[in-house]
Amino acid sequence: MRDLLSRHPGLARLVRELGRFGSVGAVAYAVQLGTTNLLWGVAGAAPLTGQVIGTLCSIAVAFVGNRFWTFGDRARTGYGRETALFLLMNGVGMLIQLGCLGATVYVLGLDGPLARNIAGNVVGVGLGTLFRFFSYRTWVFPEPRETPPRDPVP
Repeated sequence: MRDLLSRHPGLARLVRELGRFGSVGAVAYAVQLGTTNLLWGVAGAAPLTGQVIGTLCSIAVAFVGNRFWTFGDRARTGYGRETALFLLMNGVGMLIQLGCLGATVYVLGLDGPLARNIAGNVVGVGLGTLFRFFSYRTWVFPEPRETPPRDPVP
């Protein structure tokens, strides 16, 4: 494996980013899971309300970890631009989660703690995470573009 990664620096970078993204995601997921279940179980929040608030808390954790660690070696494209795109992409990710949870609770009629957690916090988070990783690498924290060398002016 090490030999393969040394021959393909792009693959090595992808593996490193996946590992870091996963680590940041695990911390953010713990925050989201804890907050969501606390709101559902203790505060009696509605399914989608608890999911939104828990996800918003995890987004803050994920932004700091991904901007400064996962994709910290990439060229900065501006704090405002990165923040706006990060929030936009996480909004789409949250809609994916809410779609899974809403379909389970309001369409299928499965509204117990286990059904909520599987739909919103396993399936929804899993699908949203795939989207987030792709969008962070592609649009939020892109690889710097290589500019072709200019011909010297005679």
